[in-house]
Amino acid sequence: MDLLPALANSFQSTFQEAPTLFICSPGRVNLIGEHTDYNEGFVLPAAIDKAIYLAVGPRTDNKLHFVAYDIQKTFTGSIDHIEPTKSWADYILGVLQQLQQAGHTLRGLNCVFGGAIPMGAGLSSSAALENAVGFATNELFGLGLDRLALLRLSQKSENEFVGAKVGIMDMFASMMGRAGHVIKLDCRSLEYAYAPLQMDGIRIVLCDTRVKHSLVTSEYNTRRAECEAGVRYLQVFYPEIKSLRDVTMAMLDEHLKESNPHLYRRCGYVVRENQRVLNGVAALEADDIAAFGQLMYASHEGLSHEYEVSCPELDLLVSMARHQPGVLGARMMGGGFGGCTINLVREDALDAFTKEITSQYFAQTGKDTYLHVCKIEDGTHLVR
Repeated sequence: MDLLPALANSFQSTFQEAPTLFICSPGRVNLIGEHTDYNEGFVLPAAIDKAIYLAVGPRTDNKLHFVAYDIQKTFTGSIDHIEPTKSWADYILGVLQQLQQAGHTLRGLNCVFGGAIPMGAGLSSSAALENAVGFATNELFGLGLDRLALLRLSQKSENEFVGAKVGIMDMFASMMGRAGHVIKLDCRSLEYAYAPLQMDGIRIVLCDTRVKHSLVTSEYNTRRAECEAGVRYLQVFYPEIKSLRDVTMAMLDEHLKESNPHLYRRCGYVVRENQRVLNGVAALEADDIAAFGQLMYASHEGLSHEYEVSCPELDLLVSMARHQPGVLGARMMGGGFGGCTINLVREDALDAFTKEITSQYFAQTGKDTYLHVCKIEDGTHLVR
């Protein structure tokens, strides 16, 4: 990794010593199952070969010194006084605070980080950074936490410190990924299983709209609140339900379709998307990639028209992909309002796909689109 020597040099010049550890923490893709995680539903993510790298070392005092190598920004503070800064440093500070609140005693920390996860592309760079910090701190100070505990701390940090009410999927995929496999994850129980991704001759291609978005937005949190409102409404009739995971379309048709069409659309999307994930797993297990691709298109339609978290650029990329030879499926991926589409493209059609998508997208938007061909890799780990 070319970035590691640069991080090591930056660490050495900043702190006059070599880093103790290098950590690699990947971004993630999600093949299907969007906005289902915080509704205790099902998702099908994987860690990818776009990652954040940390060079870290302990201090003998309680000071904190972080360097964001890619943007050449620095933060200094103290482990004794952690408060939100409304900057990139919060993704590190929040994890350290959560560790303290869990009863762990920490010392100061030096950290230089950089990476190859496109920011704002919906690949969960924030989750990768949070996981990396928790993993590194656990290793440096011998805290004895397992991966599940660490990724839960990452989620809690983003929910409570950063202020984005994200679900568990991003942190789980980044921390628990396995090369060549997708993760079948139940976001309620956190039961999971690895499934080999048999896609010989097919590549996962991400098309970046170049539209920046942030999950720390009122729109993302509003969607979560709307889902919770739908659950509360239905609990009057079905006290046993706990989340949209327990809801059926028949329930929605009877009690929400006429009385609240807005909540009906929001909740209906989530209920249908959960079923699409289960159908998608079955299609992969049957080696029916064509059927899986059609479920991806259906997922995008729901995200765009029912959940309304797409944007014109995402819709355009999916529409263009539909008409390209060798494309089996496409949809927006991530929180929405920008970021990437995820596409399944036959390898022999990849060059033509790249040429057509980049030229057509520029012609219609005046923006470049960056394409990222991804490999499925291991989750957060030490770099030996």
